[in-house]
Amino acid sequence: MESRFNSLLFDLDDTLYSCNIGIAEVVKKNTNDYLIEKCGFPESKATRIRDELFHSHGSTFAGLRALGYDIDVGEYLKFGYLRVRVSGEFKGLTFCSNGYSSNSGNSDKVHATKVLKRLGLEDCFDQIICFETLNPNLPNSTRPDEFPIVLKPFVEAMKIALQVSQVDPRRTLFLDDSVRNIAAGKAFDLWTCLVGKTVKTKEADYAMENVNDLGQVIPEIWVNQTDGGDERISRSISELDTMLPAATPVRA
Repeated sequence: MESRFNSLLFDLDDTLYSCNIGIAEVVKKNTNDYLIEKCGFPESKATRIRDELFHSHGSTFAGLRALGYDIDVGEYLKFGYLRVRVSGEFKGLTFCSNGYSSNSGNSDKVHATKVLKRLGLEDCFDQIICFETLNPNLPNSTRPDEFPIVLKPFVEAMKIALQVSQVDPRRTLFLDDSVRNIAAGKAFDLWTCLVGKTVKTKEADYAMENVNDLGQVIPEIWVNQTDGGDERISRSISELDTMLPAATPVRA
């Protein structure tokens, strides 16, 4: 039997590695610092403003630009991601897909490449779809409102990701830790898997606490068609454990 999937589309942060690593919390703190140091917001309001802009515009950066702040994208991304200093075990996905695989996220390419390298997955993806992919014209903008920021979970971001990756949504499994992103993926007929949760949402076809549970939760992903016929590739829990890379401290 041939697998229903021939492509995998992964989110990056808090999906390919555990949210317990702490990167997201550090990025949030860096964003607060940016709001205080660069935009002049009072420290007491930074967290609330960051959260409100994230929920209304997909990211704090997008929200600030929509409000008319003329922010340099390179400076903002460096401030948010390149100052990350996190220590901990950095374990994520432990296998490579035999089909087409793509990594899609809202972070910039430098951050995505660095994280994938730390995970030992830099050669496991056919393509990285990142902030620069979704916003190719932004470096040429002359005013904040010239090019609206495109990010998940908004329709245009999902449309671009599918156009760039050239996958068939009906045969693609989309894995993400965000309920909103999963809903956006389902709107485009993707098969969806909510990572970091054990209970499915309405738009999630699957749910798993850890991405390393992929082979157990969705065993049909291991079904492949070979020249000699159909072959099921099985991986037991113990086999997956032996494939785990050595824990690597994250001091990005």
